[in-house]
Amino acid sequence: MERTFYSDTPRQVLDTLDTDPDQGLSQGEGARRLAGYGENKLEKAKPPGLFRQVLAQLRDPMILVLLAAAALSFFAGGGQDWLDTAIILLIVVFNTVISVSQEDNARKALEALEKLAAPRARVLREGVERRLESTHLVPGDILLLEAGDYVPADGRILWAAGFQTDESAMTGESLPVHKRAGDGLTPDTPLAERKNMVIGGTVVTGGRAKVVVTATGMQTEMGKIAGLLLRQGQGETPLQRKMKEVSRVLSLVCVGVCAVMFGVGMLQHRDILDMFLTAVALAVAAIPEGLPAIVTIVLAVGVGRMARRNAIIKRLPAVETLGCASVICSDKTGTLTFGTPQVVAVVPLDGATSKETLYAQVACAEALSEHPLGKAVVRCFREEGAGQIPPGEDFQMLPGRGVQVTCQGRQVAAGNPKLLAELGIHLPAQAQTAADRWLQEGCTVIYCGVDGRLAGFLALSDTLRPQAAQTIQRTQAAGVEPVLLTGDNANAAQHIAGQLGIPEVQWGCLPEDKLAYIDASQQNGQPVCMIGDGINDAPALKKAFVGIAMGGVGSDIAVDAADIALVNDDIQELPHLLRLARRMMFTIKCNLTFSMALNFVAIVLAILGILNPVVGALVHNAGSVVVIINAAFLLQWKERAHKEGQ
Repeated sequence: MERTFYSDTPRQVLDTLDTDPDQGLSQGEGARRLAGYGENKLEKAKPPGLFRQVLAQLRDPMILVLLAAAALSFFAGGGQDWLDTAIILLIVVFNTVISVSQEDNARKALEALEKLAAPRARVLREGVERRLESTHLVPGDILLLEAGDYVPADGRILWAAGFQTDESAMTGESLPVHKRAGDGLTPDTPLAERKNMVIGGTVVTGGRAKVVVTATGMQTEMGKIAGLLLRQGQGETPLQRKMKEVSRVLSLVCVGVCAVMFGVGMLQHRDILDMFLTAVALAVAAIPEGLPAIVTIVLAVGVGRMARRNAIIKRLPAVETLGCASVICSDKTGTLTFGTPQVVAVVPLDGATSKETLYAQVACAEALSEHPLGKAVVRCFREEGAGQIPPGEDFQMLPGRGVQVTCQGRQVAAGNPKLLAELGIHLPAQAQTAADRWLQEGCTVIYCGVDGRLAGFLALSDTLRPQAAQTIQRTQAAGVEPVLLTGDNANAAQHIAGQLGIPEVQWGCLPEDKLAYIDASQQNGQPVCMIGDGINDAPALKKAFVGIAMGGVGSDIAVDAADIALVNDDIQELPHLLRLARRMMFTIKCNLTFSMALNFVAIVLAILGILNPVVGALVHNAGSVVVIINAAFLLQWKERAHKEGQ
């Protein structure tokens, strides 16, 4: 059973890991533990060689059928009519190249994860602060962290001063998280609420802390995500499964009928060469060598249209799955929202201070602050054109509480209730009630005290993308049910879901929780589309029938794991992509119906002896021309959709 260090006291953690908070480990003990635990790095699956990758693709039943068709077509034409053979081989080569190139996604995702690791870490060894390669960290090492550091491993906080981390990529929490040492938490505390722990791969945004390392390598939260990515294979789409089934059945029927015809002819003492050519003609007529071409041509046209809408398709079959998706799961932070704090309310409370004055006073107090929330206040003040920020004097940073400054001769303090209590500023029940409204919506509140009295507060929150609500409405109108999967807290998640009209929301989701939800939905026969941007979304993006990543703000891991990337992060293109994918599927089904009807007619003619091998090959080529012409109609549909503003 996994040890929940966050539920233990600091003393219990130190005793369990057998380490000293002031001395750390000895060099010898560090070396012994490194040999036992292994290096602090993520495992990578050894990629197969190019030959093995190509061989794996050639084992596909469809590919074997195509190669057989190519050989039979070439033989039937006496080596003179090579066009049909060349076309078939070209299709095989194209499909093989595409498939092999896509098998590198998991490896690229893991490489992107490794880039997040800090090259060196500050640790205590034998009571001396040392710079240690992050790969040499072991459980029990005493880690020293400060603003700007990457966290190289998971750890339990022993001491902290104004310590904050950015965990948005891991938990979905858009705002910096205040961390503290504290006592143990309950064993069922979700990852996003483990305030006494640090997560490897996150960033320290403020303050300092002493941390004891509790997990390294694949045992970290980042390592668990890497493990999930390693275990997730690329599943077949419904159309791929159907085509494989059809080709297998047709191939068996073809072989059976050929054998029967050849046997009957031999019993009738017919010419062996004539019977062999008849059997070859039947094989050429029956073998569905045009099936991949039917799909590839339509997908190629559609993918080109999607690229013009800034959607890059990394895996062609994903377009087909998008067209049949019945559920679209979406992350919140960075996907439906901007992922950066915005001032959403300025609330005066003393009756003598205007909104403008209160806003300017808080901006003055935060002008020299390095805290992300303080920077957000200053940025929003300037972007809103609220005027010039008044000059401040005697600036003081009060870690874990807020800031204090002299602004135009007045003492201005901005921070949390701890700062108000420290300055003797009373927080009346009416003010708390007003603030609770915003806290329940997942906002962060910055209180402002002026000359020893409460002046008001600012509420900051992650804000919706302007096109998010319309996108959700159009998605629902297309018959696709949206679901919100976020690692954020319940208040923030439910508030965003209510604003967008999303009926189902799951909050506090770990990467494995998102993965489990998608897996359960797909096991119930619901093709799922997943859209996200963070590290914690990567396993879900890979597991879903089709994964869509935000190409601009999204992490490299998310983009590598996804099938489609939105280059400009414009989610309003999603309904259009959905309708285009459905139109493409309609075209594919029409082409498949035509091709199978043509095959059936050719089989009948071959059995009757009317169709010879050369004519059979010409029939298939003619059918391919019809398929190409039908696929070209997608261009006109795209133009009409664009003109209609879709």
